[in-house]
Amino acid sequence: MKELQLRAYAKINLGLDVIRRLENGYHEVKMIMQTVGIYDELTFERIPSGIVLTTNHGELPLDENNLIYKAVRLMQENYGVTEGVKVHLQKNIPVAAGMAGGSTDAAVTLKAMNALFDLQASEEDLRRLGVKIGADVPYCIMGGTALAEGIGEKLTALPKAPDCYLLVAKPDINVSTKYVYEHLDAKEGYDHPDIDGMVEAIKAGSLKGITDRLGNVLENVTIEAHPIIATIKERMLALGADNSLMSGSGPTVFGIFTDKDKAEKAYGQIKEEQLAGQVFLTQFV
Repeated sequence: MKELQLRAYAKINLGLDVIRRLENGYHEVKMIMQTVGIYDELTFERIPSGIVLTTNHGELPLDENNLIYKAVRLMQENYGVTEGVKVHLQKNIPVAAGMAGGSTDAAVTLKAMNALFDLQASEEDLRRLGVKIGADVPYCIMGGTALAEGIGEKLTALPKAPDCYLLVAKPDINVSTKYVYEHLDAKEGYDHPDIDGMVEAIKAGSLKGITDRLGNVLENVTIEAHPIIATIKERMLALGADNSLMSGSGPTVFGIFTDKDKAEKAYGQIKEEQLAGQVFLTQFV
């Protein structure tokens, strides 16, 4: 195989709890991850040597600081691949948004390298490699609806979440994940989401059971620093969302709608009010 085109899907967190800070600086978490229909498009082409990365997004690094580049190099080193790869990234997922945009690109790159060079690595092999790039990469390799534990690498596949309409809005601010976790460590006495209850709701196919339990402990830090996140959540609820939540460390906010008309009207309203620079209407994948 000489060339390959793949989609890299974004994720949201339906629930995100932080259990404790580990000695290595990482955090033990318990999260419900969900793939959504917002995706980057990547084209891979075998070349004689090297790693050549291009993109439509002017702010992204094109060297070893890019997770795609790291993923290519990791596969070359672990599988003795001597040929190179040219990768073009059409970036559609918001950057630094709490949607695993970089991690999902890395995940697809591991899969692409496996296919391009017929390396015959299993999904488990790729997930073990992926965690060396980032904690969200193993989940992005797996996709769908999943419970993530440990630092995010211990995954349990869950049944497909019930269908709904998803309004996703990323305000024109960037959030440092490192900042959010450091400041969460300094906080005490915040509520923890009912992750176990949400797992049961997903297994029961209850969308209401899911929306009633949406929760993200990182909101305690990010909303304090960026009140626009709370404003967008409130607008989504006022416009008919069953519930609304910040994804990851933010600043992206999503609202879950059961009514398509309300979702479409809310999409238009959020755009008109210019509360967010990037707004999407999508569904679970």
